[in-house]
Amino acid sequence: MKEIKVFNRELEDGFKEKLSNVIHNFDTFKGGVGKRNIIKIIPLEGVSLNIKAFKIPNTVNKIVYNFFRKSKAQRSFEYANKLMALGVGTPKPIAYFEFKSLFFFNKSFYVSEQLDCDMTYRALTKDFNIPDYENILRAFTRFTFSLHEKGIQFLDHSPGNTLIKKNGNNYDFYLVDLNRMNFGPLDFETRIKNFARLTIHKSMVEVMSDEYAKCSEEDYNKIINLMWQETEAFQEKYHRKKRLKKKLLKK
Repeated sequence: MKEIKVFNRELEDGFKEKLSNVIHNFDTFKGGVGKRNIIKIIPLEGVSLNIKAFKIPNTVNKIVYNFFRKSKAQRSFEYANKLMALGVGTPKPIAYFEFKSLFFFNKSFYVSEQLDCDMTYRALTKDFNIPDYENILRAFTRFTFSLHEKGIQFLDHSPGNTLIKKNGNNYDFYLVDLNRMNFGPLDFETRIKNFARLTIHKSMVEVMSDEYAKCSEEDYNKIINLMWQETEAFQEKYHRKKRLKKKLLKK
């Protein structure tokens, strides 16, 4: 099995060697049980590492990732570096590892520094009594607007993928689960559709639409009509998919 490993340039050789040993013995570390991807928090030389083991792809994708497309681990590492270069918060990228044979892609790992946060965006969808709630939601909307202004379309812009840290009277935001992104100019519809997966609550959509209108100087009614329409469309698609999956499992 061929091993490919790419490290952050700042790392010393001794750390690289120890990290390689951690990856080789990943299954021996506790925690991180999951159906798809597995994440384990593993300390190494005083640094808490977040190591994400991606699910081994199906047969078709084993060929695709081996010859035609960058792996999720490689994209996560490269996108994290690109985000940091653009001044966007994300846990510090450390390395990625890939294991492949002559014809088939196998395992891959993305390693970043563990970033402890006060909450994720998901908390805002579940508890409307969080202190300073509306200010956090508006700050998040300004953060999303800044992504769009920098030409970043985060395709997995969903409740669990933005970490939030309180910084004095302000809030800092960090993106995780980075393997699906587009970079380049975003038109109005693409920008507003980027909010579709974030909440089922119209009250949140109203606040985010209002703040985005202030940032973009676009019409509030135009924004909220599209944002709510895309939110409802996403929810319908999501629940339709769940119903179909449930029916198939019964057969």
